[in-house]
Amino acid sequence: MSSASVLGFDFGTKSIGVAVGQQITGSATPLASLKANDGIPRWEEIEALIKEWKPDIIVVGLPLNMDGTEQEMTQRARKFANRISGRFGVKTATQDERLTTADAKARLFEMGGYKALSKGQVDSMSAVLIIESYFENLY
Repeated sequence: MSSASVLGFDFGTKSIGVAVGQQITGSATPLASLKANDGIPRWEEIEALIKEWKPDIIVVGLPLNMDGTEQEMTQRARKFANRISGRFGVKTATQDERLTTADAKARLFEMGGYKALSKGQVDSMSAVLIIESYFENLY
């Protein structure tokens, strides 16, 4: 059986971080950060990523308040996941991402100091962490 491949998205209104992961290794690699216009991506960029990586599932980070309640961005991220599923026929899941931005910054800082902390890199590293926490929660 082949390893499931996963595309992860860190949804944002101006930028959407993307990473790809393999279930067999439980790890992920940052890909890119896509520009978004008020949360709306260029769908052809997402389509190109899906065609290139052929994911078995797409995981979208779900931004919740620290107490676990939903906020406006939670609904928007969920809608983004539903749109991907509807448009491209790919199975989607959402993953709690409450701590990923802080974790992403810490991890990038370890790797390269302050200069590693560009917004695009933080977003794509956040997508890595979304995939990794999704894998952790599978077991």
